[in-house]
Amino acid sequence: MTDFGLLDVAARGMAAQRTLLDVDARNVAAAQAAVPGHPYQRLVARIVAAPDADAAFDVPDPDDADETDPVVVTTEPGSGDALTELIATLDAQRAYEADASIFDIGKRLAERTLDIER
Repeated sequence: MTDFGLLDVAARGMAAQRTLLDVDARNVAAAQAAVPGHPYQRLVARIVAAPDADAAFDVPDPDDADETDPVVVTTEPGSGDALTELIATLDAQRAYEADASIFDIGKRLAERTLDIER
């Protein structure tokens, strides 16, 4: 995997986690607005594997022109538990921060590589 491949993987991870954050934030708001006896439609976001992934790194083929969304969103009845939804939001936030750290490392590796080549 190249330094730029690392940047691509981290950026895709950040995009997927941002979608999860958006879904979870919507669920927190819906859970807080729900009243007993009237459940809300809870969105459930799942990250799915890319169809043509490299077996060693689980990285999508960059030559593949068909970009599919790595997040599938479905609905299910909500229970009205805002705490559960808030915990899911915190998990997505931590994962986003981890992807951002990996992106930063990849960026520094690329910068360092360019510095060495000069």
